[in-house]
Amino acid sequence: MELRLGFLASHRGSNVGSILDEIKAGKLEACPKLIMSNNPSAPVLDLGKVRDIPTFCLNGAKSPDKTILETLRKYGVNLVILAGYIKKLGPRVIEAYSNRILNIHPALLPKYGGKGMYGMRVHKEVINSEDLESGATIHIVTTEYDAGRILAQYKVPRYGRDTAETLAERVLRIEHVLYPQTLRDIQRGIINLD
Repeated sequence: MELRLGFLASHRGSNVGSILDEIKAGKLEACPKLIMSNNPSAPVLDLGKVRDIPTFCLNGAKSPDKTILETLRKYGVNLVILAGYIKKLGPRVIEAYSNRILNIHPALLPKYGGKGMYGMRVHKEVINSEDLESGATIHIVTTEYDAGRILAQYKVPRYGRDTAETLAERVLRIEHVLYPQTLRDIQRGIINLD
């Protein structure tokens, strides 16, 4: 599968950066078409400008889902990559890109998923549990939070002295490996999105 990627991120976009690094190094055959954010001060928009990738801010858009869909289509995106995008996509976008929107979640779904479970909230829940491991999950986006088909997971240990911050660091390092590898597996037909 030819990968024409559209990225949506709300903050730093470190996963966007890791994917772009793999493309630049020739380890992933893909074409980054655009980066969108709902946050006008998101560093991910600066990353796009540095890498000469068209960037768009959705903040203030009267109809963000319509804008997202029109922009994805205009730039020929065939796979949408959510990387810390904290807004819920509308049903029109999800239907138009059925099985073609991926999200990375900082836990081993189905645990610690659902509405309001993102960022440090997830890691705090893991720390407050008795679980001995956490990790990252890549899944298909559906209209229900974190409920789509799981494509890939990677586990990391949770140590007794961990804080939410130390666990978050460990999980993020794995995310930077897992997302590009999952894209390679999709491209090679190892993972079938349908």
